[in-house]
Amino acid sequence: MDMLRDILKRIDGKGYKAYKDIRGKYRFDDFTLHIDHVQGDPFAAPSKIRLEVPKSKTILREDWESTPSRKVRVEDTIARSVASTIRNQETQAGGSGKSGVITIDRPAQEVLQRTAVELTSNTVIICLSIGLPARGRKVLGKQAEKMLFTIIPQVLNDSIFSLEDDTVVEAIELCDQQDAIREFMKGNNLVAFIAEGSILPRESGISDRPLRSDDVVAFETPESLSVSIPVPHRKEPIQGMGIQKGITLIVGGGYHGKSTLLKAIERGIYDHISGDGREYVLTDPNAMKVRSEDGRKITSVDISPFIQNLPYGKTTTQFTSEDASGSTSQAATIIESLEAGASALLIDEDTSATNFMIRDERMQQLVSKDKEPITPFIDKVKQLYEEHEVSTLLVMGGSGDYFDVADTVVLMDQYRPFDVTSEANDIARNSISNRKREGGERFGDVQSRKPQASSLDSRKGKRSKVAARGLHTIQYGTTDIKIDFVEQVTDASQTRAITEILHFVEKRKWLGSHSVSELLERIETQLNEKGLASFTDFPNQHPGDLARPRMLELASALNRLRTLAIRQ
Repeated sequence: MDMLRDILKRIDGKGYKAYKDIRGKYRFDDFTLHIDHVQGDPFAAPSKIRLEVPKSKTILREDWESTPSRKVRVEDTIARSVASTIRNQETQAGGSGKSGVITIDRPAQEVLQRTAVELTSNTVIICLSIGLPARGRKVLGKQAEKMLFTIIPQVLNDSIFSLEDDTVVEAIELCDQQDAIREFMKGNNLVAFIAEGSILPRESGISDRPLRSDDVVAFETPESLSVSIPVPHRKEPIQGMGIQKGITLIVGGGYHGKSTLLKAIERGIYDHISGDGREYVLTDPNAMKVRSEDGRKITSVDISPFIQNLPYGKTTTQFTSEDASGSTSQAATIIESLEAGASALLIDEDTSATNFMIRDERMQQLVSKDKEPITPFIDKVKQLYEEHEVSTLLVMGGSGDYFDVADTVVLMDQYRPFDVTSEANDIARNSISNRKREGGERFGDVQSRKPQASSLDSRKGKRSKVAARGLHTIQYGTTDIKIDFVEQVTDASQTRAITEILHFVEKRKWLGSHSVSELLERIETQLNEKGLASFTDFPNQHPGDLARPRMLELASALNRLRTLAIRQ
């Protein structure tokens, strides 16, 4: 502490680069401060510090980390506590640029594994970003001293040192319950579970917080689809709607809650915090939202299960396009999702290509099959489940032909679900469609592709340039990877993690010798064994603000790389 204080006094009033002298490790009374990175300018990205707190000075107990999910939940609880304290803290540091800024990678509604807080065997490591104070481009040593010696210790005092047992226990008990529901789902062939009383509508189109309104309709479970799941830490089991594996339709009129239900299921791949309204809405963690995506890049994807016999003899077994149409993009995304390990597809007709989803009887009469290369999804969805055990949950309001292939049909009426499977089956029997099945008797095999080593090239001029630009864009060398329509990426920190992982793969030369599925498996193994920080340049320093992505989203980013090349 004394050494750091002396350095700050010595550099006070000097040029901003003099702050580089404070890099290092400093012992405080209740924690150790690591200053890993010092910004070169008050307007540059903030400096990176770690606060290493002995567990012996906290209330943390060993049994709170008895499972991997419990450990993540405790880390998440600490991160939320620190973030809340920072938000309420008056820094009063002032100055130019980012002077006085203190931030932590703040969790949102989902619980994600992050690098912001890490529990080790004996310590808690908290990673912060800080803006070292300056006037113009001169060091403000006294304000920096206040920040490091008063404000940051106060943040710790009001967060981790003030953490209450009840807060942590509540989070852990919810974690245990969510784990129990997921285990029940595995053993009972459920793709999704929506608990009775869940609040599915969100505050707005740009907010993921629950809608607070007297008019909000809590979820009600149809009796025929009701499931009762015993969970720890409560006497009564949790009741709710279980969606079985297979093909499920969500139907109903416009504005009655079809897409709201699908959105909740889509986000159910992640656990949610207490009070979110969806904390007991849980989905198969390998369920993938699929949509059309005009203009995306496709590289050597076998879309022949859906599209064949293109004009001029263009192949679809190794289909490539710089500017894909809605139908070809949706076909490619499905095949890529299967290649990456998806176990269920989530589809909304509102974001799908119409000609990919259905070709009705009249259109079949007018445009014969030999003139139409697209086999609609309706003719492949059952084969997909029978051959590959991949379920489909589909919002469909415009075509009753899907009644012929659905295992379950749920009608949304004023945000309330009703099981109308029997009625849909009766309609299918009594109103026989003369549309002909297309596309053969089999779905076909999913080919595994092997990316070439040259696919990832981070060079821009003489330097490597790799950066995440918000939630939806990754700058990689001279090209951008756009993931706007990869809808289950929910946090910019996941995008940053995808960026780091791709750059790591390039530097380690993992491409060229692995198929996509083998590559994802190798990355997942390292994530489980060494953590997110192991993919960064300096894993023993501040690892950056990263949150764990699924391999499905990582594969989605790789597939949208415009420099991707596949070994033929």
